[in-house]
Amino acid sequence: MKKVFASDFDGTLYFYKAEVKLPPESVKKIREYQEAGHLFGLCTGRQVGGLTPFITGFVEPDFFITSSGANIVDRDFGPILKRGVDRDVADAIVKEYNPKGYRLTLDVEGDICIFSEMDYPGKYYIITGVDDAPKGLIHQVSIHTESLDEAAAISKSLNERYGDKIEAFQNVVEIDIAPRGCSKGKGVNFLREYMKEQLGEFRLYGIGDSINDLPLLEASDVSYTFPYAPKEVQEKADKVVETIVDALEDSMRE
Repeated sequence: MKKVFASDFDGTLYFYKAEVKLPPESVKKIREYQEAGHLFGLCTGRQVGGLTPFITGFVEPDFFITSSGANIVDRDFGPILKRGVDRDVADAIVKEYNPKGYRLTLDVEGDICIFSEMDYPGKYYIITGVDDAPKGLIHQVSIHTESLDEAAAISKSLNERYGDKIEAFQNVVEIDIAPRGCSKGKGVNFLREYMKEQLGEFRLYGIGDSINDLPLLEASDVSYTFPYAPKEVQEKADKVVETIVDALEDSMRE
């Protein structure tokens, strides 16, 4: 049976604070996995534009589930599923939190939109608000906080006030705000049905390290996480592994 592996990005495959951010042994194992006839893709809160500068030439995913499932594209970036945050809600969130000094990011059709210049190797737009953002769907609004407690409190507040239209997910100290009904798990489930037409039945594996990965783990046939993941994530995962290499090897052995 063919196997499909959906991986979180930050803290799972890519370590932006480490000296070696994209471990070569992980890249090698992903290529081996795909060469064996299986599919490997990313399932992340990042935008498409927040991935390509860091993986091009190293990893060639077979699919991208981005912005917590709001923007799903194939290996050639062709659209599979696209959903957008209500622009009025996005505008209200930006107007509330941007003046308070939080770093906000918008995903507009896969492109990064921010409110001040940053040191970034890829393409991005500098905007002053939703009104001058590029046209198209706002797949996600992200807020950077300074602590786990702050991120949890703001996520809770946003879900209480706008929960009929959005889903706010805590991703360590980041908050990813996607359209209502979106999550990494919903994205995986949609992709599963989409791929059945091409692959027939297959076994789906998922791996992640944070609270926002819980829906991904729950939607997977076999799920993995790490010893450094929060306790509730470790309790939900089927297997705790040291690295993504271990998970890929375990998947190939099954």
